[in-house]
Amino acid sequence: MKNKVLMQGNEAVVEGAIKAGMRFFAGYPITPSTEVAEHSALRLPQVGGHFIQMEDEIASMAAVIGASAVGTKSMTATSGPGFSLKQENIGYACITEIPCLIVDVQRSGPSTGLPTSPSQGDVMQARWGTHGDHSIIAIAPSSVAECYHLAIRAFNLAEKYRTPVIFLMDEIVGHLREGIEIDDEAEVEIIERKMKQRPDTLHLPYHVCDGDDVPRFHLTGYDIRYNITGLVHGADGFPSNSNEVADKLITRLMKKIENNVDDIVEVEEKYCEDADTVIVCYGGTARSVMSAVEELRAKGEKVGYFRPITVWPFPEKQLKKLSERVKNIVVAEHNYGQILLEVQRIVKDCKIGFVGKVDGTVITPSEIIKAVEEVK
Repeated sequence: MKNKVLMQGNEAVVEGAIKAGMRFFAGYPITPSTEVAEHSALRLPQVGGHFIQMEDEIASMAAVIGASAVGTKSMTATSGPGFSLKQENIGYACITEIPCLIVDVQRSGPSTGLPTSPSQGDVMQARWGTHGDHSIIAIAPSSVAECYHLAIRAFNLAEKYRTPVIFLMDEIVGHLREGIEIDDEAEVEIIERKMKQRPDTLHLPYHVCDGDDVPRFHLTGYDIRYNITGLVHGADGFPSNSNEVADKLITRLMKKIENNVDDIVEVEEKYCEDADTVIVCYGGTARSVMSAVEELRAKGEKVGYFRPITVWPFPEKQLKKLSERVKNIVVAEHNYGQILLEVQRIVKDCKIGFVGKVDGTVITPSEIIKAVEEVK
């Protein structure tokens, strides 16, 4: 049955996660993500799940890893400062290949910053926050409906590729309320992690088969004992100082994401077919950009809209193809130019403009229109 409900973005991500099978949440309240924890505390007992408020963000991430290791789809939520504190354990989840979802509702400024103000300042932290080489998946919703549907997709990607996934929200979307339609009976693709079936490899928890660079999963604490370590390890899960083992493991962690970008990466394009100028944006910023695009096109301007839904891996192929047929690209984001750096790296033959804000206010359509006019 379809239910149209008024829902906040922070609530919608919980509903989507529960639809995907999330049954464990560990977190610590922090503005502007606190409603994610509050709604999880309300909803999880209703579906047989568990909510626990931990003593801090580091412990929250550790609890999520432990719950996922025994087979429970798990999630945590935080904002910029808490996201920084989680990074060591996010790195642990990467090297141990424990699937989970980390919701980051971004806020403005370093340190405590402006806790209730919009920002997109954690984009590079999502990609490079934890030390060492590894690939990561980060998804940025721009509406309440996307908070719901993309939370399902984020869990599917986490399970499919045995990796933590960053759900890179921002205060604009997290605190936005919109009417969305939820069909409780709709058939939604739910991907479960691939479990080990071959008795001869049960003692090798990181044995890769079928050529997809993703080892099959075996639950911790059940019939087969195996080692999990944050150190470089071989197929048996035990630490190794071998240069060959280190190279093989870290290369595989990179390739299991990079070799599957066509499956992982998702973008939204509008009015790009005839555009000579395209605005690149993501997350909550897309709402002002779309208003600016509509206003400019109403005046006869050939302006398009390109939105990475998957921020990491960055949609390099799609943007490069687009840049071959447009003259100008304007990047709009609530920071000093983090995705701008990616655009500048990829785009070689277009004039590039930028509009950003870090003062805690929202970028307006008029400011975007001004940036478009200046780049021509």
